[in-house]
Amino acid sequence: MPEPYEPPQSLRDSSPRGGAGLLRDLSPPSGGSGPEGRGGLPPTDAQTFQTATNATDAQMADLAAYLALLTAWNEKMNLVGPSALAQFWPRHAFDSAQLLSHAPQALTWADLGAGAGFPGVILAILLKQTPGAQVHLVDSLAKRCRFLSEVVQALDLPAQVHNARAESFKLSVDVVTARALAPMTKLLGFAEPYLKRGATGLFLKGQDAPAELELARETWRFEASLTPSLSNPDGHVVEIRGLSRVR
Repeated sequence: MPEPYEPPQSLRDSSPRGGAGLLRDLSPPSGGSGPEGRGGLPPTDAQTFQTATNATDAQMADLAAYLALLTAWNEKMNLVGPSALAQFWPRHAFDSAQLLSHAPQALTWADLGAGAGFPGVILAILLKQTPGAQVHLVDSLAKRCRFLSEVVQALDLPAQVHNARAESFKLSVDVVTARALAPMTKLLGFAEPYLKRGATGLFLKGQDAPAELELARETWRFEASLTPSLSNPDGHVVEIRGLSRVR
């Protein structure tokens, strides 16, 4: 079983910084329905997303502009499946935004395999008015980086786009994250340079997360905790720290 894990004090201080405070009521659930649940279900549209997260009107405007850019670019390249656009608010926006409740004090983030911008662009939008915030969007495909650069520029986001392989790009950040990038054993290899520089890992994973963690322990030593996802009852947020290779 995954070992108990308490985030570093700097990431769990009770006084959220700036924009990160908008999700202060979305504390990770201890079981059953989560605090999205003014009704118990994740938001299904812009209005219920704003209610669930306390996002400002300016943040909602940026999210709507991002969705419009994603829709337009998706017609030229396959960033997300067409059916996924209809699930933007629960499947993408809220799934990404929940990470802020796990690290409300984190200012610097690295999103590995940033792809269409989940969770990195969502985090950058929600942290836009937070002094010192910076999200690094790392992706190995130039065409995806062009899209991400367009979004960052159009919305004036506190983000940098890096066209690089995640495992060869070295950054010191508070949190390293990824979504639907790779199984845990391989993902930890991508995240190793960041975790060894003191980052906490916060990874959005599916129903197989417990089994992936057990398999990863054949290659890696680490401390981990699993928290039920607020956006999907079968999903998990996996927190990782203290990574080293099994000798």
